[in-house]
Amino acid sequence: MTTVVSIHSFRGGTGKSNTTSNVAANLAARGYRVGVVDTDIQSPGIHVLFGFDDDLDNTLNDYLWGKLAIKDAAHDVTDVVRRSTSVAEGGQLFLIPSSMKAGDIARVLREGYDVGTLNDGFRDLARDLKLDYLLIDTHPGLNEETLLSITISDILLLILRPDRQDFQGTAVTVDVARKLEVPSLYLVVNKVPSGVDTADLRNQMQAAYSAETAAILPLSEEVVQNASGGLFSLTHPDHPWSAQIREIAARVSS
Repeated sequence: MTTVVSIHSFRGGTGKSNTTSNVAANLAARGYRVGVVDTDIQSPGIHVLFGFDDDLDNTLNDYLWGKLAIKDAAHDVTDVVRRSTSVAEGGQLFLIPSSMKAGDIARVLREGYDVGTLNDGFRDLARDLKLDYLLIDTHPGLNEETLLSITISDILLLILRPDRQDFQGTAVTVDVARKLEVPSLYLVVNKVPSGVDTADLRNQMQAAYSAETAAILPLSEEVVQNASGGLFSLTHPDHPWSAQIREIAARVSS
């Protein structure tokens, strides 16, 4: 049985794709078969973290437009994980990227796509690749695709920054998720400045959302300097940010 995990934020710029890719890599290193789907079709980017150029072929767009089966849009990126850490037996990581080609993005914005086809693709992907975990990197905000992802999720990770606009937007998303009866919902607070009392912050999150905080990711100059240059939690395993990523992976797989 595949566990579906949606990683979502109400606003952009929260570090959602960076968090998704690093959690996925840690799960694969633990020996799980993991798929990551970039459904942020209007503004994709997670492929950069796995070393792909912007002109890559065989993408989620091709599947949505009937050009290929979704399993043929799955790129095996396990070797990216192995460059920095060992991968337990059975571990494998697949990325289903969205296209960065201007014409493809323009077509999505102009024509849209069938959300039902996307749902079928999730199911087929989980079955064909025998996935233990399917991670969905969503588009920020709330739209039809996001609601689908939340609806089919076993786990929803909501990423927010310690920012009033993020707090308010997250409250709306939490309310929607509860109405959709998502089985498990966790908060991930990212870009938290040094000096913040993390215990107090967790208490604030619990009081505001009645939800567990899975991790508090520190605002880190090293992570910023990494600039989507790879999987930071693997190349810098002793960093506090990386330790929190492992906490998320542990919570997801518990």
